[in-house]
Amino acid sequence: MSISAIILAAGESKRMGQPKMLLKWGKTTVLEHVISVFANVGVEDIVVVTGAAREEVEKIISAAQTMYPVRSVFNEEYTNGEMLSSIQCGLRELAGKNSRAALIALGDQPQVREGSARRVCDAFKETGSPLVVPSYHMRRGHPWLAAKSLWDEILALRAPQTPRDFLNARADKIKYVEVDDAGILADLDTPEQYRAYEP
Repeated sequence: MSISAIILAAGESKRMGQPKMLLKWGKTTVLEHVISVFANVGVEDIVVVTGAAREEVEKIISAAQTMYPVRSVFNEEYTNGEMLSSIQCGLRELAGKNSRAALIALGDQPQVREGSARRVCDAFKETGSPLVVPSYHMRRGHPWLAAKSLWDEILALRAPQTPRDFLNARADKIKYVEVDDAGILADLDTPEQYRAYEP
């Protein structure tokens, strides 16, 4: 059952003061580590949505293509700061492909464990639920999964609607997967957060 991943990496990193995707993470970068997590889980189609620092980010993606099934798509609306436009950009890139579902992932969440992403994928394969969301202490996190049957609804959303509004409106359809991983809730927005998580 083919699952794709959309990694949102278009943000301007204003609070960080430098491009988050390019920050060092262990022996690699934040973005390449996130790509590796989904590749190691078995995702065979990874789309990174780029925006700010496009050239530098695409260099990382080009280098990663020697090891991982990854490609990029540019979100021309990235300066509006809305996550929705990047998700929609990624879904349009997947349209017409063989994917049955899309994992929506954050490029600035390198601390998410492979096991958490794998559990979301497994829950979809086992239950066929159109929406699968990881949960830590009753709080929703990323990456969450939307089956192809829901993509048109996401593509029809317009600001100020948000992905959270989409999930809230379909709360009764969500299959929650409990994970022991606070990383699904935390992203890297500030230098302090980066220093706290950096391996």
